[in-house]
Amino acid sequence: METFELNYTLEELKKRTHKDYLTTKKMLDVDAPEYLALEEGDKAALKNLVKAAYFIQKINLQLDNKKNLPFYDFLRTEILKGNERAELTKILFDAQIGMCAIDRESVKINLAKGVEELPGKGLYPTDLSKEEFHKILIKMIKDGKIEEVRKILNQRSVVLRAGDELAAKDYIDYFHEEFRVVAEKLESAAETSTNEDFNEYLKLQASALRSADPMLDAYADKKWAELQDTPLEFTITRENYADEMTESVIENEELKKLLDEHNIPVISKDFLGGRVGIVNKKGTEDLLKIKDYLPLLAANMPYCDEYEQNIKPSNEILNHPAENSEVGNSPKQTMVDVDIVVLAGDVGAYRAGITLAENLPNDDKLSLKIGGGRRNVYHRQIRFISDREKLQKRLDTILDKSQHQYYLDEADHWFTIGHENTHSLGPNKGTEALGKYKSIIEENKADMGALAFLDLLEEKGMYTSEQVLQMIVSFAADNFLKSKPTLSQAHRVRSVMQNKYFLENGAIELTEDGKIHVNIDKMIPTAKKMLAEIVRIQIDGDFAKGEKYVLDNFVWTDEMEVISKKLKEIDKNLNGRTDAPLARMLLRS
Repeated sequence: METFELNYTLEELKKRTHKDYLTTKKMLDVDAPEYLALEEGDKAALKNLVKAAYFIQKINLQLDNKKNLPFYDFLRTEILKGNERAELTKILFDAQIGMCAIDRESVKINLAKGVEELPGKGLYPTDLSKEEFHKILIKMIKDGKIEEVRKILNQRSVVLRAGDELAAKDYIDYFHEEFRVVAEKLESAAETSTNEDFNEYLKLQASALRSADPMLDAYADKKWAELQDTPLEFTITRENYADEMTESVIENEELKKLLDEHNIPVISKDFLGGRVGIVNKKGTEDLLKIKDYLPLLAANMPYCDEYEQNIKPSNEILNHPAENSEVGNSPKQTMVDVDIVVLAGDVGAYRAGITLAENLPNDDKLSLKIGGGRRNVYHRQIRFISDREKLQKRLDTILDKSQHQYYLDEADHWFTIGHENTHSLGPNKGTEALGKYKSIIEENKADMGALAFLDLLEEKGMYTSEQVLQMIVSFAADNFLKSKPTLSQAHRVRSVMQNKYFLENGAIELTEDGKIHVNIDKMIPTAKKMLAEIVRIQIDGDFAKGEKYVLDNFVWTDEMEVISKKLKEIDKNLNGRTDAPLARMLLRS
């Protein structure tokens, strides 16, 4: 067995695992009414889905870092020996689902000495530098190895050394045994689940895990994106925010020219998660109220006549969206609110933060090219506020007292709805050319779309004027961070960019006593301005322009530092974890 040297002292581990520093989000409990109300067939299906999710987590641990599984085995062995440091280290490992992560103060967390996060994570040879990677690809293209380079630069391959070249292996083949088990669990779930549509999806997804055929994935994704009225939720999430190696190739001018000449797309590699939950009907009904307005929003996106987007604009809906049921059903966008049983793998990794919702499949997926749609899944347990006293303390410390009346934690959920739906608006191809800035710019777009259309949605009756005020102020108050993030943290980089932009445009300012004051009338116009700039960059697909835009706005200002210091004084939290008691019970049964 491989051995490791633990990186943190017992004192540091006790601090980082204390409840003040490591918050807990609790998923459904064993006696949750949502679970008890399920039919017996769905309860039986849930057992298999939870087991499938944990096998996906095992796969993603290897995609994340080649040392994750050996380190996990080492920790378990040390714990049996009574090693307290190993026991506390395992708490952090389970929370961030891996050896390497980053905390809320942008400090890198490496649980073992000598093991750090790599640009290629576990998807590339550990001794492969970006410079060598580029050099090998240039030679392979010049030697006519075009198809192999295509496979290396796609989203679903693990890259291996092959002599002085590189070779790609589809992850279905690379993790054949693990995916076979996942497929069996999905097929078993389909035997007892009570919903035919859901069962069809499970069978399609199982087929896609048995054969390295992207079209099978496309069929499964297409069916998944159509699911609306199902009791259960299961997703294999596939997101590509963390791969810094693949996207680096477009920064090499010689290599970029060769890739363009041979029409070789560059798509960052996917990391995998497993989401299992129970669909909340009331929450889902509330979500669906915005669906009728999506074509209206599409028609109002900046430069909408210059690109194709997933939601099609419709002239008929501009004046009477709610009255036109045909048009209201036209967007290929489903959405569900889900009570979470477990978030495993990439989607469950608590690394400075954890996702509130996801809009999938992403634009690089084949299902969108064969007429599929997208689906939003919202995580109820993640958004619940567990400590309202701590929340009030935060507001008292950083927000102008006169604007407390407009803060509402539920408004964050409304804002997230706008954010996720904006992912379906705007250019849906060509943004890969923005390389390592692609995700930052896309997440920025989603936030600005959520703000920019609030006046229009108020005019059409989706939101009241009070709700608009609540969303604006709640967004501004929650957007300030405890520390400047690294460029690899797309979701946090965009917050810094936005704060700098809103401060410069007078939409946000600090009071004399160093608290945030939101100039509400300026927020929506400023968001519209920033949204237009972002979409222009996405349309142009120019790496240099994208880089300049991000770096010009990714500036930690004096105002941000003032708020940061205040937050650090009142908030010890460095990270978080999820607790899934129902999932643990089902896993054992």
